[in-house]
Amino acid sequence: MKLYRKLHRYFGLIIGIQFLFWTMGGIFFAWSNIDQIHGDFNRKREKLFSDMSGWKSPEVVYSEVSKMNSVDSILSFRTIGILNEVFYQVQYYSGGKLKAALADNQTGKVRPSLNREEAVAVAQNAFTPKSDVKHVELITEQTIGSHHEYRNQPLPAYAITFAHKSGTTVYVSAELAQVIKFRNSNWRIFDFLWMMHTMDYQNRDNFGNLLLRIFSVLGLITIITGFILFFQSRKYMLKEHQIYK
Repeated sequence: MKLYRKLHRYFGLIIGIQFLFWTMGGIFFAWSNIDQIHGDFNRKREKLFSDMSGWKSPEVVYSEVSKMNSVDSILSFRTIGILNEVFYQVQYYSGGKLKAALADNQTGKVRPSLNREEAVAVAQNAFTPKSDVKHVELITEQTIGSHHEYRNQPLPAYAITFAHKSGTTVYVSAELAQVIKFRNSNWRIFDFLWMMHTMDYQNRDNFGNLLLRIFSVLGLITIITGFILFFQSRKYMLKEHQIYK
């Protein structure tokens, strides 16, 4: 009995805070609107194309891209809109590295990556309602950290933060010339609680990390010892009741 009490008491103390975060996270996840977390309410629908007259063929675009770099293989070949103009977006491997190119749909010529002004315009076209730009930052592999909210995404990218109550930052890839992520206050709360839930304090999504496994075992031991104490205490109380009856 004493052993079970000690195990239950100390393990409960050790994992009690983590249990609190698991509970808080579960409540937040259950009561949250995933569209608000993703920022979908503040994202405009992309404009669809209705006319393909005068478009250059993919062969012409491939030829233009090959003039810049040797193309080992193509990962994706698609069309995107950049500030009311249509471009081919080509992702390809060159020398074992993933690269991207933007080619004009009418000429096939490759254009440079987005500059700061163009990235801001792309973000403003994607975000609704119309809001002032509060801050703009260029994020590169050298400046981003492992805990950044834009982790594991294409770089370089522009982070355009709007002066909106949602606290939204729109991340625009310079090379892909498109909006990659919306990050708002709700998402940041979700991300923090998700980190505490998975106990992966780096990438957030590693469910097999050692710390989580240890705490899950400790939690199981705490629950089992709690049941043992309950039934043993109940048995002891029944005996005492029979003695004094």
